[in-house]
Amino acid sequence: MALIPPVTVPGPRRVVSIDLDAPLPSLVADETGSSALVVGYRDGFPVTTLDVLLTGDPEDARRALIPLVTQTAGARSTNAPVPDEDLPLISVVVSTIVARIETITTLLDVLEHLDYPRYEVVIVDNRVKVPEHDELPGILAGHNVRLVVERRPGCSAGRNAGVAAAKGEVIAFTDDDVKISRQWLRKIGERFVREPELSAVTGLILPVELETPAQIWYEAYYGGFSGERTFEPVTIVPDDVPGAMRNARVSAIAPDGSVRKHFAVYGIGGYGAGANWAVRKSAFLAAGGFDPVLGAGVPARGGEDLAIFIDILWGGGRIGFEPKAVVHHRHRPDLEGLHHQLHSNGVGFTALMCALIAKDRRHLTALTRLMPIAARVKLKQLVTRLAGRRDAAPETVTEASTTRIPRSLAYHEFRGFPAGPAAYFRSRRFWRDVEEGRFRP
Repeated sequence: MALIPPVTVPGPRRVVSIDLDAPLPSLVADETGSSALVVGYRDGFPVTTLDVLLTGDPEDARRALIPLVTQTAGARSTNAPVPDEDLPLISVVVSTIVARIETITTLLDVLEHLDYPRYEVVIVDNRVKVPEHDELPGILAGHNVRLVVERRPGCSAGRNAGVAAAKGEVIAFTDDDVKISRQWLRKIGERFVREPELSAVTGLILPVELETPAQIWYEAYYGGFSGERTFEPVTIVPDDVPGAMRNARVSAIAPDGSVRKHFAVYGIGGYGAGANWAVRKSAFLAAGGFDPVLGAGVPARGGEDLAIFIDILWGGGRIGFEPKAVVHHRHRPDLEGLHHQLHSNGVGFTALMCALIAKDRRHLTALTRLMPIAARVKLKQLVTRLAGRRDAAPETVTEASTTRIPRSLAYHEFRGFPAGPAAYFRSRRFWRDVEEGRFRP
């Protein structure tokens, strides 16, 4: 049996944006890091990433980056701009418990200067208790936002309250710990106009920084924020087959009509997350909104974003993945926080399965039929991650994918799976107490 190499603590990894239409920059190792996640841009939008090991010679990094220039030469949009008057009114909803003052302030500053003709910003104060010294009024002062108060706990309740107050035809969701690109809303709005049959649009999530081992390990563990990162727009279309398996599987269809991927609807998390997506308000209401029994702030811990994605597809709707709608996420900086996040992901996923079955028993049939395939995938994933799977960068001499992942990450995520069903039923009781006024913070 081969020995698993020991996990070494990685140093900081720089996140470097480069214009692939311009001369390549000189990248060398220095005090800020000996490796870099290079994000290549064309026409102002990301089209690829590469992990590069940096040395004292800039030619080493340049040789690794040259293939990016040739491989992405055709990655240019041929779509004509959508006129401003054709773009829908969008309401940006951000639910917050005001835990990160600095990031909320930065987000508000960016939201005021987005490249979009008609939008509003709805901030939801989702704190159960307000401290004696409340900083939120001072943060919001001078900003053109509407404040909604929702004291019932949980991000689902907060976001539902924001949607109820929103005036837009389209609702865009993001979190208070992300950085938003200036054209975020424009690319969302254009996608809805070009594909009027879409119910929702998800976007690309890149890291703000990779300064700590926990942040580097998180990227390596998933290969991207919500799954293996891709820069190709696709439309997720449910399989319209008769019987109990109707809409249980979906296809990711590229602009040329080819099927890039065919997978179970429960794997939609690979194409989106709650930190960066938008939905037609009519489709949101038809799906029943966010399930308040799921999500951060209640015992089920997570799964609320995947639940509504699945509800949309399950009902025959379509979801567009738009990589030009970009936000940058700040990953948990400490290992303890990362362990907690991964455990919550595990709990939230199986709690979500319980919620889906409770809502529509056809999910039980679909899950039963798909379970053998899912079990094989999860088992392979577990074995690979326990062995310290490397991240998904190409294996070149100068790539930085020698990062080995601590087994503790897989341990904390996978031990959350069996805890999910019990957490779901606790969450149902918890929410019943909230609705009946028995909840005391």
